[in-house]
Amino acid sequence: MKSLLFPLSVVIFLLVSACSSNPKRANAYLHEDDVAFAGDVSFEPIVSELSDLFALRTPEATMKPLFCSEDSAIRLLLKDSVRFAIATRPLLEKEKMLVESHNLPLLQSRIAYDAFALIVNKSNPDTAINVQELRDIMMGKLTRWEQLEMGSKHGDISVVFDASGSSTVRYMKDSLNNGRPLKGKIYAQGSNRAVLDMVKSNPDVIGVVSTDWLRVCKGDTAAMASFRNLDVNVMLVGKVGKKAADWQRPYQYYIATGEYPLIRSVWAIVTDPRSRSTLRSFYFFLKDNVGQRVICNSSQLLPRNQVQVRDVNVN
Repeated sequence: MKSLLFPLSVVIFLLVSACSSNPKRANAYLHEDDVAFAGDVSFEPIVSELSDLFALRTPEATMKPLFCSEDSAIRLLLKDSVRFAIATRPLLEKEKMLVESHNLPLLQSRIAYDAFALIVNKSNPDTAINVQELRDIMMGKLTRWEQLEMGSKHGDISVVFDASGSSTVRYMKDSLNNGRPLKGKIYAQGSNRAVLDMVKSNPDVIGVVSTDWLRVCKGDTAAMASFRNLDVNVMLVGKVGKKAADWQRPYQYYIATGEYPLIRSVWAIVTDPRSRSTLRSFYFFLKDNVGQRVICNSSQLLPRNQVQVRDVNVN
């Protein structure tokens, strides 16, 4: 019996040693299903919901979102600090070349369309502006409320954004100011919530936020059906040359029809070299039917998948 027990104990010891002597392999396994990504903070409300839903559907996934400015998100991706970013543009050619220099593949796809909301204090009577007036404000040419075509208020106009490196500021520079720096009374508040708070307390301010952040005020999309009962007023925005009666607010319907002018794309960008990974699964989840339905039904964004636009008569 002793001669049999000794080898058996040795075998057991060797098996235990083999299981415990490779902590690096065990740690690597624990991190295989991490979904670490950097997301433009403009889309934090809906991307957080999508992240939570994906985690419920994929129990092995460990979601590690970092919400920051678009500029920071893309920098992190290019430095290979993360391999997934959510931004409002695809990578530029020189950025693609940098990714290729790291021998990493590149997947990027539009996942949604977003609209800016221009918001003002509840006591402000001026709730309409056209794109040319907004452009003139960004260029420092239009500085007072009474200069607006439909303005009735007096005083200086101030504009507040989330952060200096944000996609919101980049849009205003590139699309409205021909790439030049913004002029006039333009201020960065640090976050979308801070923009909302500033507008609530200051009747001279125009706030610029991603429309989905207005949903945070009330906590659900039902409160957004008409943009009423919010703590701020959402401005009507008109295209140049259109009648004031045709100016619109950033509802999904007017994003889909193109009638609302302040629209941008939302992109998912992945550089993960693994062909089958939880990180890539999250990328395809955002693109495919389930993720697209969540974007459509639970946010103010418009999904990139084709949607049916219907006119409904209400009696």
